[in-house]
Amino acid sequence: MVKVSVIIPVYNDEDYVEEALDGILNQTLKDIEVICVNDGSTDDSLRILEEIAERDDRVSVFSQENKGGGAARNYGMKFAKGKYLYFMDADDIIKENTLERTYNVAEEKSLDFLIFKAINYDEDTDKYYESEGYSMNVLADFVKDDVFNFDDLDEKIFCISVTPWCKLYNREFVIKSKAQFAEGLIFHDNIFFWGILFEAKRIYFLNECLYIRRRHSKSSTGSKDKRFLNIIPITNMIWDIFKQFNVFDRFKGKLYNKKVNVFMFRYLEIQKEYKELYFKEMKKDFSSIDDKTYLYPRTLENYEFVLESDTHKELDLLLQKRNLNDKNEELAKKNKKLENENKKLKDKNKKLKKERKELLSSNSWKLTKPIRNIGRKLK
Repeated sequence: MVKVSVIIPVYNDEDYVEEALDGILNQTLKDIEVICVNDGSTDDSLRILEEIAERDDRVSVFSQENKGGGAARNYGMKFAKGKYLYFMDADDIIKENTLERTYNVAEEKSLDFLIFKAINYDEDTDKYYESEGYSMNVLADFVKDDVFNFDDLDEKIFCISVTPWCKLYNREFVIKSKAQFAEGLIFHDNIFFWGILFEAKRIYFLNECLYIRRRHSKSSTGSKDKRFLNIIPITNMIWDIFKQFNVFDRFKGKLYNKKVNVFMFRYLEIQKEYKELYFKEMKKDFSSIDDKTYLYPRTLENYEFVLESDTHKELDLLLQKRNLNDKNEELAKKNKKLENENKKLKDKNKKLKKERKELLSSNSWKLTKPIRNIGRKLK
């Protein structure tokens, strides 16, 4: 049996896909298959894939009309024969020992799936940087070297990155779980992750960075276009999964707050031309929230700002006003701190003056004056 099936969805990735495949084909683990799904690319991606497949018989190329990364991953899984599944993005970079390292740990510990760390690479600045979302240090500190499941984590389940490329999955486990990626939507990996998490009995966190996530404006999330509206149906699909596994009430507070905060986060990121459309859909969804008592103060304020506004411009004004108030409060705190420091310096100066006056009027200072005068003459 093939040890690992690597599934790579490819859509107009001609600038990156060869580097991504080189990273896979040069892995220290050689017993792998690589399933590339050309998702209706209109550039040279398909030609590059076919040329690589001619050179290495571990590579298979399948094509479909453009349906998105989720559909491409689902399609690729149909052809997988490996004991484990690994999903890679065509514009990212993998370390050469990633598959061997994760495969060996998964085998040793009989895992349903394994999680590992990733680091970001900003193509525009040519710099690498860490983020808690991919480092998952809170999770690492909590689970240490133990095998765990979601019940062991409680709300720390929200500290796990949902991305499939920082995990190695047991294929038989995935088949039994019937988990699928959402199709026709970005942020589709959320649906696969939550469907998998609640089924898994044996999970392990490998505290090593084995993947490089490339950041660039051409990516589906980097473009910040109309597709950002997908976060609304995706979030509601996530809620449905929590309800399906009878854990919604257990995590209700966290889910309510995450919904409001994630919607606002994407609203602030989306391109200006799509703001009004996004705002309307967000307001419509917020109107269906049946219990706002779960919302934290700041989250509740965001929620109320949306419902109070009739247009995205009104919402922006409320947010700008709050930002100004926040800055004023921050400046007031700094001013207060400076005033306190200034008062301390004045008190210290006053004390020094008093000590100097006491010294100059003391008998010892008067008695030693002749000696000081002699010393000055000798100089």
